[in-house]
Amino acid sequence: MKKRLLSLTLAGAMVLSLAGCRGAAPAETTAADTTAAAATTETTAGGSSDSAGGSSDQSAPAETQAPAENFKIGIITGTASQGDEEITQANKMKEKYGDMIVTSTYPDNFTTETETVISNTVAMASDPDVKAIIWCQAIPGTAAAIDKVRETRPDMIFIVGTPGEDPGVINPKADIVLQVDEPGCGIVLPPQAAKQGAKTMIHYSFPRHMSYALIVARHENFKKYCAENGIELVDVTAPDPTGDSGITGAQQFILEDVPRQIEKYGKDTVFFTTNCGMQEPLIRSVFENGAIYSLQCCPSPFHAFPAALNIDMAGHEADVDYMMEQLQAKVTEYDMGGRVSTWGVPCNMLFISAGVEYAKKVLEGQTSGTLDEQVLRDTIDECAKEFTPNASMTMDYYVDDNGNTKENHFLVMSDFVTFE
Repeated sequence: MKKRLLSLTLAGAMVLSLAGCRGAAPAETTAADTTAAAATTETTAGGSSDSAGGSSDQSAPAETQAPAENFKIGIITGTASQGDEEITQANKMKEKYGDMIVTSTYPDNFTTETETVISNTVAMASDPDVKAIIWCQAIPGTAAAIDKVRETRPDMIFIVGTPGEDPGVINPKADIVLQVDEPGCGIVLPPQAAKQGAKTMIHYSFPRHMSYALIVARHENFKKYCAENGIELVDVTAPDPTGDSGITGAQQFILEDVPRQIEKYGKDTVFFTTNCGMQEPLIRSVFENGAIYSLQCCPSPFHAFPAALNIDMAGHEADVDYMMEQLQAKVTEYDMGGRVSTWGVPCNMLFISAGVEYAKKVLEGQTSGTLDEQVLRDTIDECAKEFTPNASMTMDYYVDDNGNTKENHFLVMSDFVTFE
């Protein structure tokens, strides 16, 4: 079946703020006290600058860094049970660069095992040849782990993707933060769903996520833009995967609830969840019941689709073209034309790939300091095109509620790909 891809041009006006996804939760150990923030800032060059959209408290680029010798780059991801995209890409980078890459994982129940999160990071940093650590997803506890490492390794470069901590906590700690523009997704997803025929949106989340301000920001945009596009927004509380019932209980709830919601609201219902672990049962149930699926919490053609739809990925783990062909075939098989979409760029895989390539350039002395924005932008663009040659992406600064531009925190957006 010939594949037709329809791209949705993104709205030009993006809300420059951030929301966490999957396990995002305020971490008790990550309050950004003044002393810790100041200590972290000292690891980059001093100074401040003003930029359009607000004043910046980020430091200016340092002088060109002297090349490091015999360096290694660490990558920290979740386990395969949390979602195998990140760990798959970490292994791909190790295949590419061999012993230059070292990898580690954080525990599945990271919300209650912060000490393990910290100790695993410290263990990686104990190798003096490890000069940079790429972290995706940067779950709660990341900022505390960075603080602990910097006690003995103030020179360590940290590039974090998809943070699960408030920007005010993680931004002063990490050298570079990469994130999908989550509130921006709250703007562009409703009109996309409307084009796919949606009359109702079911929003699955739970109190822990909905206490996190930036997830709330995306939800507020859903409220506004669903209303503007004639979509009724319905909030449904699901079990917290870190609670007593665990991920299994949360997934079982989704499998049982989706048919109930479709029976009540009809098949012209688009489903969204704030949690990665719920994506697989959600996609499966949407396909089986003929509803609408517009986007994951972490957009990617690889995120949950293969497991949900029994797509064999052997030998094609990072092959976007193959994945798109397989998804189109499944959409055709289930007669779901026009009702399924995602991004063509796998965002979390991109953050790991671009993080490694950029850190390598820093350590080889190819950048003007740790944060060389132009080189970073070019690197992200190069890596995105390795996944998807015709990738269309935007990248903007995160701007806080007070209008302050955070020049080390970048938000990315891409076009929707709709399967016909």
